[in-house]
Amino acid sequence: MASPSDHKATIIDGKAIAQTIRSEIASEVQRLSEKYGKVPGLAVVIVGNRKDSQSYVNMKRKSCAELCIKSFDIDLPEDVAEAEVISKVHELNANPDVHGILVQLPLPKHISEEKVLCEISLEKDVDGFHPLNIGKLAMKGRQPLFNPCTPRGCIELLVRSGISIKGKNAVVVGRSNIVGLPVSLLLLKEDATVTVVHSRTKEPEKIIREADIIIAAAGQAMMIKGSWIKPGAAVIDVGTNAVDDPTRKSGYRLVGDVDFQEACKVAGWITPVPGGVGPMTVAMLLKNTLDGAKRVIEK
Repeated sequence: MASPSDHKATIIDGKAIAQTIRSEIASEVQRLSEKYGKVPGLAVVIVGNRKDSQSYVNMKRKSCAELCIKSFDIDLPEDVAEAEVISKVHELNANPDVHGILVQLPLPKHISEEKVLCEISLEKDVDGFHPLNIGKLAMKGRQPLFNPCTPRGCIELLVRSGISIKGKNAVVVGRSNIVGLPVSLLLLKEDATVTVVHSRTKEPEKIIREADIIIAAAGQAMMIKGSWIKPGAAVIDVGTNAVDDPTRKSGYRLVGDVDFQEACKVAGWITPVPGGVGPMTVAMLLKNTLDGAKRVIEK
């Protein structure tokens, strides 16, 4: 008989699942193009030249090209006025070939993220961050036009891995507007019993140990230990943290919020970092853009 130390969690391969979703999107884009002579269009607005933002944006633009989604590139200088950014957003709102608008965050300090995001047309808010989309997500019996990409990706990973959510205890670690809060709302919509653990929570490990499903989005390297995980739980690790690693050429490696080596010995399913949630975020952005385009093109 195998001893418990031989246990190995099933790895949820986000890259492979994202690839499947991309193929589904590509065939839908082709269908729209053949039937209506139109394809989805995604505008990506980037302000300044933060290295991480640049690489995210390049990845999104490359993905558009691969799936024949039209990409509109708006690159603005670091010192651009807030009014100028808003006026660009208004131009994109008015452009019928643009079905999704994404403003890459964070924005420079002198620009209010809230003001800019509120100016994006609700029908083109493919990031799902407009207060009206988040508001509908929070309400029972209402559906937002778009769900935020990373949270939607987390749910999709569970569903496509055959992990049932209904009636399960789900613990979300972190309460950010981008992941923690919206993913807890999505889990509620899927009929999970949801607890949110955050920096002020007393005895977080005690709460996490009760979870059938853990969504880790705290931004704390390897905070969740193997001993915090209930045997057989599903672990979706959203964290991407750089830790020093002199053996790597870059001098660092990426780890999640969960201690992967330890967690593998206990969890039923787990996402790796990188290669788990990251590829899903981009796939969901493209899916949201397709959904937005279909609403307009197939009207």
